[in-house]
Amino acid sequence: MSTHSTAEVLVGGVVLAAAIGFGVFATQATGLSQSSAGYELGASFRSLEGVTVGTDVRLAGVKIGTVTGVDLNPESYRADTTFSVANGIQIPDDSAVVISSEGLLGGNFVEVMPGGSPFYFEAGDEIEDTQGAVSLISLLVKFVAGDGSSE
Repeated sequence: MSTHSTAEVLVGGVVLAAAIGFGVFATQATGLSQSSAGYELGASFRSLEGVTVGTDVRLAGVKIGTVTGVDLNPESYRADTTFSVANGIQIPDDSAVVISSEGLLGGNFVEVMPGGSPFYFEAGDEIEDTQGAVSLISLLVKFVAGDGSSE
C-alpha cells in the first residue's frame, strides 16, 4: 500500500466519521432519537391543516410530545389524532388542544392549553375541547372583502 492510498483511506475515514457524527447530531436536534417513553392521548379536530405525524405537541412553548397518528373519521368527517405526551407531564382533564401557527410563514403545531382541574388525563383518554387550524387565506379573503362589518 503506497502512502498516496493510505492518505486517501485516512481522509475517507475522517469524512465518514464526520458524516456519522452529523447524522447523530441531526437526529438528536430534531427529536427523532427520543424514546417513545410517554402516554397516548387522542383528540378530534375540524381542520388539521399543516399537522402531520411527527408534528410537535407543546405546552407553554415547550415540546412535550409528538403527533403519532392522524386518521379521517368517515362518520364525523373530522381528523382523529393521537399524540404522545412525555411521562411525568400531567395534563388537567379540562385542558384544551389547539392547532397553532409558529408565525405568518411558520409551520403549525399542536398546543395544549392547560385547565385548572385537580384531575388529570390518563393514557388513552380523548380530549374533547379542541380548536382546529385557522386558514390564513380565508382570513385574508374576509378582510379584503370587508366581511367583518364594523360600522
